[in-house]
Amino acid sequence: MRWSFRELDRRTRIVAWRLRALGLQPGDRLLTWSPSTPELPAVYYGAIRAGVVVVPLDLRMAPDAIERIAARADASRLAIGTGRDSPDPRDARLERFPTSTVESLAAEPNEGDSGVAFPADWEAQVLAWPRPQPEDLFEVIFTSGTTGSPKGVMLTHRMIAETVGAIHHVIPPQEHRLVSLLPLSHLMEQVAALFYALTVGGDILYVRSRNPRVIFEAIRDHRVTTMLVVPQILDLFWGAVEREVEAQGQVANFNRLRAIARRLPYRARRLIFRRVHQRLGGGLNLLVCAAAFLPPQLQQAWEDLGVVVMQGYGATECGMASVTTKEDHGLGTVGRTIPPIEVRLAEDGEIQVSGPTLFSGYWHEPEATAEAFTPDGWYRTGDIGRHDASGHLILMGRTKDIIVLPNGLNVYPEDIENALRIAGIRDSVVVETRPGRIEAIVLAPGSHALPQGGDIPVRNAQGPLADGIDPAALRAQIEVAVKAANATLAVHQRLAAWRLWPEADFPRTHTLKVKRDQVRAWAAVDEPLPVRQG
Repeated sequence: MRWSFRELDRRTRIVAWRLRALGLQPGDRLLTWSPSTPELPAVYYGAIRAGVVVVPLDLRMAPDAIERIAARADASRLAIGTGRDSPDPRDARLERFPTSTVESLAAEPNEGDSGVAFPADWEAQVLAWPRPQPEDLFEVIFTSGTTGSPKGVMLTHRMIAETVGAIHHVIPPQEHRLVSLLPLSHLMEQVAALFYALTVGGDILYVRSRNPRVIFEAIRDHRVTTMLVVPQILDLFWGAVEREVEAQGQVANFNRLRAIARRLPYRARRLIFRRVHQRLGGGLNLLVCAAAFLPPQLQQAWEDLGVVVMQGYGATECGMASVTTKEDHGLGTVGRTIPPIEVRLAEDGEIQVSGPTLFSGYWHEPEATAEAFTPDGWYRTGDIGRHDASGHLILMGRTKDIIVLPNGLNVYPEDIENALRIAGIRDSVVVETRPGRIEAIVLAPGSHALPQGGDIPVRNAQGPLADGIDPAALRAQIEVAVKAANATLAVHQRLAAWRLWPEADFPRTHTLKVKRDQVRAWAAVDEPLPVRQG
């Protein structure tokens, strides 16, 4: 299905009329629970025209979390997707909730919901409705939906517009063709891969399948130029490149060419690796990565091929706080702050944000809202960072994840996890199991493909090990990697033990961040495998 910009615009007016005809008034909340399809953006924009507040639900949220959010939001209606990858309202006990499908809301006037009349002047009436004001709510995004108390982040039209405006300052003008892989329920995908992309004439392809082969075919056939990704997906893509190189017996030559290409202009790098680029459609030149820690080695790998990797940092509560650019994208940093957004570091290193992209508070939670801000109105991110000599922001971890040793020294888990990655362990979580004892929880190499995230576990019949993997050889491989990582770490950072995670992937949030609390809880009862000395 292909929609032009003109067609999308027309469908948004259809959606707006139907929402009003179904009884929704300005300020009412509309739940959206659907895979990404062209109709879903039409519903978002239609809600804007009708003055309705969108409450997006992630497909990977637990059903009980969905039920709680529907109640907390005091929503008037549910717009749900269709198809085999769509949710079932009965799972969240919403089968009696007033519901329309996103397809029926965006359907032609003589189709869709029965009982909705379209008079001859319906379109003129829609165009005459008042536009939303900057401080009006656009949407409420509920975060931490798998906990007992999800918080609704209130985002105004001004916040969204300012965030899109900031993106215009950092993403270079070019022809943008992209495949959307992240959920449209997430702010990052909305503002960068939908709202911004449409303002520059971007060509967006929505893929319903999560099969990596189908996704790679879509990237190739769409001749993708730009991709918005999280590190986990970027790592999956790189793993596919490495497997292809290994299957051709070209590992040594590939690595030699990477070392050479690293010293050449990007155009020359793309020429050297033109066969890889042909598999990706021939146009991929920009990757924008955010939402989690990006290992510098992963960024370098893609840049060796001639693909610029920009890295952004922010949160649902503050939009984009800092970002690198196509001209300034050094390894290990998330760039500089883009005016009018401001970033400062507290005495303990916490990153705090101010500016017009800040959220207006948590839905019906004044106490949580007050706790989220400093007395002078800056948003507390809970992240720890520092600035390098050039003023680039460097992330060091979450405040709650920092390990404070009995001797007072701080240990940042990301530093150790990055050392493990360099040593050959792609996925790990470093935890403190008892005071002063640091251990690594690792995934078996090659045990999972595209991660599901949210509350859907990724398992196979053999537990954490893929077919054909010898457990003894695997443990020996991990042991060697842990020792190699320890050799590069300071004494107070070194691992005392490691454990193999019992499933094919870690539990993850909806943006594929690892749920460290669940990993820590598991590590508190399971037995470790000590690192042998000598």
